[in-house]
Order: sequence, then structure tokens, then C-alpha cells
Amino acid sequence: MPSSLTNRIALVTGASRGIGAAIAIRLAGAGADVAVNYRERATDAGAVVAAIRALGRRAIAVGADVSDAAAVAGMMRQIEVELGPVDILVNNAGIGPVRTLDEMTEADFDRTIAVNLKSAFLCTQAVLPAMRAQGWGRIVNISSGAARGAGGVGVHYNASKAGMEGLTRGYAARLVKEGITVNAVAPSLIETDMVRGGVASSPARIPMGRFGTPEECAQAVLMVIGNAYLTGQTVQLNGGMSFI
Repeated sequence: MPSSLTNRIALVTGASRGIGAAIAIRLAGAGADVAVNYRERATDAGAVVAAIRALGRRAIAVGADVSDAAAVAGMMRQIEVELGPVDILVNNAGIGPVRTLDEMTEADFDRTIAVNLKSAFLCTQAVLPAMRAQGWGRIVNISSGAARGAGGVGVHYNASKAGMEGLTRGYAARLVKEGITVNAVAPSLIETDMVRGGVASSPARIPMGRFGTPEECAQAVLMVIGNAYLTGQTVQLNGGMSFI
């Protein structure tokens, strides 16, 4: 774990609830000031900001659709004005509409790729100039076990998360000499609304016998951020379901 992230500015996308909220609060606990991105849940994002401020750190809620380039640019301008340039980026925003092969539409596929994968590209490109200028940066992409397995959401989700892991390796290889690490954390069956809402109603197939928690995901993200020698890797977090 990093001993201190004091004076670091973090952006967590999709941070109004669940895994993103837990990551944002954990980063603040390590000393970072945090931009809490959300798309629709302004009230929930405000609660996360309040929790961070209660820890004595600065925080703002920033509403933006991170799959849209203009919205990302506006978000970054707001963060720089109110907090400063982003040192730590956690690409967590994502959707997972459950679809069978016969139910899948082109719109479902395109939207999932845009929100889950394109957003990581847009946000990463936006933070790189400042990270390169200071010779330090940490980027963590939230993937899924669905990147390497069948999953329970659909092929659109599989493709988006496999692409995110490819994006992780590609950026890591090109930024390794500039003080910027890029890694992924791949949780499976974490107790969130998406899992409880249709992906898995029971943890019966998890060897550990329970769902993971958002806080355990946040712990893995902080571990990755704190290790300066780790880059281009995907950390699996799945209670023993897979050892890939």
C-alpha cells in the first residue's frame, strides 16, 4: 500500500456508488484529493464527496459522460481548476446490460464498448500530458473476469473488458520509461447492484463461498498504485474462481 498519496490528485470515473465509490474513499484515506465522476447519480456522488471531505481531503463531484470526448475535456478542465492536474486515474465507469445472443442489438454492443472501453482511452489520453510533464502517474483500469471467461452478462461485455486489458498492456509498454504505470484490476462477482441484479443471485459457484466487496476491490487498486515496479499487469480478484 502507498504510505501516503498526499498532494496527489485522483480521478475515479463512475464513482457515485459501488466499486468506484469505495476506491474514491480509499484513495482519500491514503491522502489524495479526489474528483468523483458520475453521469446521472448526482446525489450519490455528493455523498461520496462528503465522505471524502470528512477524511480531511478535498473532493469535487464532476458530472460527465466519459464516453464523449467533449464531456471528458470539460471534466478535465474543471478538475484542473478546482483541484489540479490529475496524477492518478482509475477508469472504473462501466455498464453491463445482460443480453443473450438473440437479444443483443447493435446499439447494445456500441454503447457498451463506448462506456466501458472508449471512455478509458479518452480519459487516459486526457491525463497523459500532465503525467508526462511531471514524470509520474498511475493509471488503473477496472476490468473483469469476463475478459478471459464466458461471464454472465454477454459478448458485448466480454469484448469491452478484453479490450480494456489490451489497452492496459499497450499503454504500459509505451509509458514505462516515463514514470507512468498502467495496470488493471479484474474483479469477479463483487457484491454490487449489477451482480445482485441479474449476473449472480448466489455466491454458490465461488470457492471462497461469498461475494467479494467493493472495499476489497479498492484495496487491490491501492496496492497496484503503491507498487512502482508493477506495470502492464492484470490483478485477478475472484475468490478462487480462476487462476488465469
